[in-house]
Amino acid sequence: MASCKVEPRLRTEEWEAKTLSPYACRSAASRGRERPEEECSVRTVFQRDRDRIIHSKSFRRLKHKTQVFIIPEGDHFRTRLTHTLEVAQIARTIARALRLNEDLTEAIALGHDLGHTPFGHTGEAALNAVHPGGFRHNEQSLRVVEHLEGGCGLNLTWEVRDGILNHTGPNRPATLEGQVVRIADRIAYINHDIDDALRGGVLTVDELPADCLDVLGHTHRNRINTMIVDLIESSCERPEITLSPRVGQAMDRLRDFMFARVYLSSAAKQEEGKARHVVQYLYRYFMEHPDALPAEFRRRAETAGGSWAQVVCDYIAGMTDRYAVAVFQDLFVPQGFPVFREL
Repeated sequence: MASCKVEPRLRTEEWEAKTLSPYACRSAASRGRERPEEECSVRTVFQRDRDRIIHSKSFRRLKHKTQVFIIPEGDHFRTRLTHTLEVAQIARTIARALRLNEDLTEAIALGHDLGHTPFGHTGEAALNAVHPGGFRHNEQSLRVVEHLEGGCGLNLTWEVRDGILNHTGPNRPATLEGQVVRIADRIAYINHDIDDALRGGVLTVDELPADCLDVLGHTHRNRINTMIVDLIESSCERPEITLSPRVGQAMDRLRDFMFARVYLSSAAKQEEGKARHVVQYLYRYFMEHPDALPAEFRRRAETAGGSWAQVVCDYIAGMTDRYAVAVFQDLFVPQGFPVFREL
């Protein structure tokens, strides 16, 4: 059996140099990590980042964090984890078609929501209202991979961290791979949230805006396909990732419709008030009783010089929906008095 004379990583980097678009980010050209590490003989730097994210506890917790429907009972409603997987699939399809770096794209997509709170954007808004300096999930996602996961962060490459931070918000990702994830995130949530809203009886097909459907498609699969194909055609061999004006405007109108009818006021939101109270009560309680925090969080504040407010915020933001409810019940809901048999 012939031995492998060239390290697999070097072969991959050579393949990238020959094959990827001139606008792609090549693994060998990464700006590197904050803490230098010895190179892997098999995986490129972006492959290692992807693997670190998938094997993290923060990634596993996404399966019990809300996407739109809070603590959904049905098996087919999206969670933050399934949303992340759909974003990654869409983003990789686009990256491959544009000859961009798929491994970098996937790593950004898999890590983009690691800092999301319990109860989705409701939890985010609740923390933003009480935490000094506010709270934004993209910034918390960066904090997870830079500092929190495993006690010292994942030491990811600069390009992955940039894509995670800028997948939403005012700034554009520095790489085209990050720009792909930014739009793939929107393509994914608009379409799967429509699907969940129809499944949950929050919307009917007839209520969806006809002018948008005429452009994007009248079925779930057709809308996703239209957006992906249009993005690829509009971005091919160009130094930016963009939709055509016609499809982009239709997508924006559909997104506005979803905000008006589902995200801000619908039956899907009826438990949000309770969820908001859970997050804010927990925040205030642990600010007043820092000794009640788990030991690892107390040590973080005491040894790293972090503020208690930031440590409390980190603890609550990392909770799953059901863990937040369980902690709230333990702290604020009276428990039944045990009955003992008299001697």
